[in-house]
Amino acid sequence: MINSRLSKVAFASLLTLSFSQFSQADHHGGASALSLEDLIVASHRDAANIPRNEFRHPVETLGFFGIEADMTVIEILPSTGWYAEIIAPFVRDHGKFYAAHFSPNASAAYMPRILGQFEEKITANPEIYGKTTVRHLNPPHEVAIAPPESADMALTFRNVHNWIMAGQEDDFFASFYAALKPGGILGVVEHRALPDAGMDVMRTSGYVTEAYVKEIAAAAGFEFVASSEINANPKDPTVHPDGVWTLPPNYRMGDQDRAKYADIGESDRMTLKFRKPM
Repeated sequence: MINSRLSKVAFASLLTLSFSQFSQADHHGGASALSLEDLIVASHRDAANIPRNEFRHPVETLGFFGIEADMTVIEILPSTGWYAEIIAPFVRDHGKFYAAHFSPNASAAYMPRILGQFEEKITANPEIYGKTTVRHLNPPHEVAIAPPESADMALTFRNVHNWIMAGQEDDFFASFYAALKPGGILGVVEHRALPDAGMDVMRTSGYVTEAYVKEIAAAAGFEFVASSEINANPKDPTVHPDGVWTLPPNYRMGDQDRAKYADIGESDRMTLKFRKPM
């Protein structure tokens, strides 16, 4: 079992807004001006991001989670905006996009810097990002990433291992639960550890077992819906000298065995879909 679970009562006391009930929206609004297929290669995207479509399968991944153009969508810790480049314009006209990013008050020095880079990106292109709302996520101090029970979908891509390393996985999942409507969807993509990997592996390698992600989600109150092998990479043995960062795009070992790791490609990843109960 996971220790130190954040109780729903304790977590609720962290929020300054009272919770109100919302029903799941009927998504029959207008279509996005551009399809996901168009957006993944659109001219506003960073040129270095487009080649990574091969490994991240954004159209298939977002389709599996069930994104629609009139949804309120939260991306959790979007870093420099790889997925935000796709999601923000997709929901711009008929939905709402929240970027739950690092806090300027975060203790790690890189976090405010990455937040600043993201803010510069969206400010420089108001046509694409002008309707984006940036919220700060820094548990336990800043946790209100959208109005309570207002979002249709919350998505996080390759972040769970960082929360495990910080011992804050429960706090983060509790914030998603609070922001989602009853019936709202949580989508998780994460580097996948071997099933028998222990916490020592998950705290150091960047890889996480599917079972542990499901356990964290269940403790927060989520129901498991489905999994997909969209982002699987059977060539990845998941055991590397410098963890997942050995592989592209990081190549933490530099030129040592670079061709070997390039041949493996990006990590083997789980793609999991959860729902907040009605």
